[in-house]
Amino acid sequence: MTQRFETKIEEALVRLKAGCEKKNRDVQKVERQIGRLLAKNSRAAKLFDIKVSKAESGAAIVEWSKVDGSRNWATLNAGCYLLRTNVSGWSDEELWKAYIQLTEAEAAFRIQESDLSIRPIWHQKEDRVLAHIFVCFIAYVLWKSLGQLCIKAGLGNEPRRVLDELSEIHSMDVVLPTKSGLEIRTRCVSKPTDHQQILLDRLGLNLPTKINLKQM
Repeated sequence: MTQRFETKIEEALVRLKAGCEKKNRDVQKVERQIGRLLAKNSRAAKLFDIKVSKAESGAAIVEWSKVDGSRNWATLNAGCYLLRTNVSGWSDEELWKAYIQLTEAEAAFRIQESDLSIRPIWHQKEDRVLAHIFVCFIAYVLWKSLGQLCIKAGLGNEPRRVLDELSEIHSMDVVLPTKSGLEIRTRCVSKPTDHQQILLDRLGLNLPTKINLKQM
């Protein structure tokens, strides 16, 4: 478990460092981003010594090193992961897969809070309870579909990493005034970075340069 959180922190730091090298990011903003990263992966937060400094241009510079002493203690302190069941006749692999399916079902309800930004509601009527479950089910289906798409594209089985990377792509409205007082408005999509374009190509997705507002 600790190794998994350690890997998440290290991969996020690599992306953050690369982003700072491409864009002049504010030091305080980068520090807050690192703080959220460590809080989200608190089990492995002590394994890293992270420093954020400011370059002459004012851009943030991210540097880090691993603390071997903390890793050794975390390994000894982690213990073992034990599953207890009254099911007999199943192999170890079958029991583990069944347990993982349970955690995935629980994750389906968490998706609506994190990715859909829908907070839980205490329903009192049966039809509203069923509607709530239906929304969770649809979110889970979309999540699994994206996961299978990532696996097929050779991007692993963590679709959240892909979403975090592509979330930097935004749409924007360009408004041009005219002499008659009317405004010409067009909606454009920001140009993806080289890394984002690689992800889009692997997923087989093509971003439009413009969006027709009449179709929305």
